[in-house]
Amino acid sequence: MVDVTLVGVRVEVPSNQPIMLLREQGEPRRYLPIFIGSPEATAIVYALQGMETPRPMTHDLVTTLLEDLGARLTAVEITELHEGTFFAELEIAHGDRTVRLSARPSDAMALAVRQSEPVRITVADEVIDEAGLHFDAEEDEEQIEEFREFLDQISPEDFG
Repeated sequence: MVDVTLVGVRVEVPSNQPIMLLREQGEPRRYLPIFIGSPEATAIVYALQGMETPRPMTHDLVTTLLEDLGARLTAVEITELHEGTFFAELEIAHGDRTVRLSARPSDAMALAVRQSEPVRITVADEVIDEAGLHFDAEEDEEQIEEFREFLDQISPEDFG
């Protein structure tokens, strides 16, 4: 497994399809783009920007449920890639017990960004080997800066 961080969510032009972008923490510093749905993109952006909704979104509800039950999301793992579809698992700790649940990567990330404590995010070696992208260091920093500027200007309504 490879540790990654969430860079953010952007909209791919011209298709207007949201993409969740993960970046490998160690070398060779690959990126993993995952196409996601608009509702999940909105949920992730809301959490990243600290926006609150008048009523809880589904991911907020699940987060509250975990907290009230004394459970904690400890890890998100992108485990598989089959015919262009990514699969993930949530690792949830409850007392001395750990439970693993299947989830879409986008839902897993929408939950992870809502947790009060950091959640470890990993990608299976074979998944990042197959779908990871390399950028050179200079291009890497330029693209990250462009992506950050994009995140500063986008609003959740843009995913509607």
